[in-house]
Amino acid sequence: MTLGSGGSSVVVPRNFRLLEELERGEKGIGDGTVSYGMDDGDDIYMRSWTGTIIGPHNSVHEGRIYQLKLFCDKDYPEKQPTVRFHSRINMTCVNHETGVVESKKFGILSNWQREYTMEDILTQLKKEMAAPHNRKLVQPPEGTYF
Repeated sequence: MTLGSGGSSVVVPRNFRLLEELERGEKGIGDGTVSYGMDDGDDIYMRSWTGTIIGPHNSVHEGRIYQLKLFCDKDYPEKQPTVRFHSRINMTCVNHETGVVESKKFGILSNWQREYTMEDILTQLKKEMAAPHNRKLVQPPEGTYF
């Protein structure tokens, strides 16, 4: 996020940005089917995060709860976080062995911009679950993990 007018802008420092994201994630997002928060409250660098997505209606994901891990390295938000599903899922952008969301196969990560947030990633993943090429794929048994 940048603040300013008239051609000048101020870059919001990483920790302030992450505190904003934490506050927003804890309040709940939109319809409540996507949420996120810190994995370890003692991590002063705010690197490890947990996300949850409730599968979209009219897809094989409906009613399922997916857990993810997001890792924001010291260069976040300049560079995208790494995103990995903890819950097993079959999607075209997710590595079937590791659960890692492959940047090259997932638009928001491959075209990362500083303004994007973890919320944006999770909501885009939910949309991706409902996309025609993912919404009917056979899924691993519910409750299995990478």
